[in-house]
Amino acid sequence: MEEINTKQTTKILSTFLTGNILQVFLIVLLIGAFFAIGSLYTKVKFYEKSGVSPNVANLGTNNAPTPNLLTQPEEAGKVNPISDKDHIRGNSKARIALIEYSDLECPFCKRFHPTAQQVVDTYKNDVVWVYRHFPLDRLHSKADKEAEATECAYKLAGNDGFWKLTDKIFEVSPANNGLDLATLPDLAAGVGLNKQAFQACLDSGEMAAHVEEDYQSGVTTGVTGTPGNILLDTKTGKTRVLPGAVPFDMVKQAIDEMLKS
Repeated sequence: MEEINTKQTTKILSTFLTGNILQVFLIVLLIGAFFAIGSLYTKVKFYEKSGVSPNVANLGTNNAPTPNLLTQPEEAGKVNPISDKDHIRGNSKARIALIEYSDLECPFCKRFHPTAQQVVDTYKNDVVWVYRHFPLDRLHSKADKEAEATECAYKLAGNDGFWKLTDKIFEVSPANNGLDLATLPDLAAGVGLNKQAFQACLDSGEMAAHVEEDYQSGVTTGVTGTPGNILLDTKTGKTRVLPGAVPFDMVKQAIDEMLKS
């Protein structure tokens, strides 16, 4: 009888311990899941607050911009030299170039666009704005075609036509794939371009290669999101990365420091 009771007791104790270990294991898994979700949420909110539109492929990596950019300046990778293919605004002989890799459907690019214009207006002789395409097509499927549209504007009316249509798209687009591509010919006509010639250029897809070339140069430079902003000192060759829709004061401070060197 004692032997039976001992076996029963052992069995009950074993069952109890097994059940509790399983419960503890499940609790640990749940806690780990909560931490993982919390970490991902924090990272997404950080991107939103910092003004960076991340590339989908890099969303899970630890590549968020450092908040204190000026005390911990980051240099860019290999930067393609400014050429006749680039779209510039401002003094072409300026010492400092603000090179922006941009996506026409990116909300942070839309926010930064007037900031870049303010920089050029403030530093009339010292800073030139260089615009390069970096459409994040996995986020914004319309961005590639819109970039091609601005290149068609360049083909028809030069640098002036390019900037007029680029400004107009940023003005009217709600961002995040909100622009109806069917309105592009009318937008082009609204800034003084021949509507039929523009439509023919856009339909041909002839500007896709140039857009892709810009994109690949951004990849080489190390751009992973938009707007990807790089200050290039053409005198010293030094660079400084300012990722995201950084405020004017931050850009100004960085430029002033470069001009002093």
